Amino acid sequence: MSPLTRPKPLLKFLGKTLLERHVEMASSLGIRQFVVVVNRKNRNDIEEVRGRSRNVGFAFAMQDENTGMAGALRSAAHLLGKGPVIVASPSEVVEASAYRDILGAYDGSPRSSYMLSSPVQAHFPGGYLVTDEAGRIRGIVEKPGTGEEPSNVVNIALHLHNDARSLLQYLDRVDLSGDDAYERALNLMIEEGRDLKAVPYTGFWGAVKYPWHLFPVMEHFLGGVTRSISEEAHIPPSAVVAGNVVIEEGVQVMENAVVKGPCYIGKGSIVGNNALLRDNAHIGDGCTIGFATEIKHCYIGDGCQFHQSYVGDSIIDDRCSFGAGTITANLRFDHRNVRVKVGGETLDTGLAKLGVIMGSDCQTGVNAAIMPGVRVGPNSVIGPHVRLGRDLGAGKAVFSRGSHRVIDRGWPRPR
Repeated sequence: MSPLTRPKPLLKFLGKTLLERHVEMASSLGIRQFVVVVNRKNRNDIEEVRGRSRNVGFAFAMQDENTGMAGALRSAAHLLGKGPVIVASPSEVVEASAYRDILGAYDGSPRSSYMLSSPVQAHFPGGYLVTDEAGRIRGIVEKPGTGEEPSNVVNIALHLHNDARSLLQYLDRVDLSGDDAYERALNLMIEEGRDLKAVPYTGFWGAVKYPWHLFPVMEHFLGGVTRSISEEAHIPPSAVVAGNVVIEEGVQVMENAVVKGPCYIGKGSIVGNNALLRDNAHIGDGCTIGFATEIKHCYIGDGCQFHQSYVGDSIIDDRCSFGAGTITANLRFDHRNVRVKVGGETLDTGLAKLGVIMGSDCQTGVNAAIMPGVRVGPNSVIGPHVRLGRDLGAGKAVFSRGSHRVIDRGWPRPR
């Protein structure tokens, strides 16, 4: 997810974190006890979610090492009882029907485990299930390469295990190295005759693996909104607010601004004169969309500022400031898909339009231009008149080397 630094469970959509949404869906079906696995960096932020979640109990387990889902479960072993347990990853976005499906399939039956599954049409960088005609799982293949998929059925990280203690015993038998230890433990269960069932799911599913995966999730949530404008928002008669728009309390929309839904504007944000928000613009809390700025199909964090800018198909983390005239290019001249460097690879995003992916606390100078698919690390500066065509690391600054000459005009002579 680099250069984004916010933990994926704490990514906000329509003012709620993904973790809160999972808790709400599960609690609506009668689940009241939650164990949340945290690390030392995100514990305080995640614990704030507990204060916003009512009528449910939270316990926290600390996972000090990056040992994946298997390590997470083992770190929470002392908090799990002998009965059934649901294992969920908040970074996999599902609808409430997913929880209903997994609970309905279980319904007290004797199978060992139930795993939510969905068919895919294209390669997905995750786990695949091999099943028989009855839906029994015969194997799990984690992250096969393109063209090496054993089926078209992927494993969604929402599982129900009938006996938490038995699951933990299998986890104790596998090496935690690698990020597939959990899947290896489940394969061991299958080899030893345990009955694992694939539960078909047909609702929305969005797995946030890379930053650009925020777009379909954002579109899903915005696609489900109905028009809602807070009584504490200020909108003058000359502003145009059209379609399914959610405007939170304290928002100020200035004269001649245009907001076209679907769109979300977070608490306390300002939409300046002649600004245009359109086509799935998702604006966080406390932002200033300044004069004549256009925001199109973007995920914008909290506390960001823009002035006379065009920002299209971009992902901007918290507290970024764009100088006047900053442009984010979002379309290649050859109209090919935008490719992004991730680690040592250059990945095809599958998107014809993708602007900048910018970490938190960045700043641009006047008339800066950022090319498609460029990643900008947190706490970085893009100076005035810079055309940034490649990634910029965290804590870096780039300035134009352009020089200027001052000459005597010669004619006409000053009087």
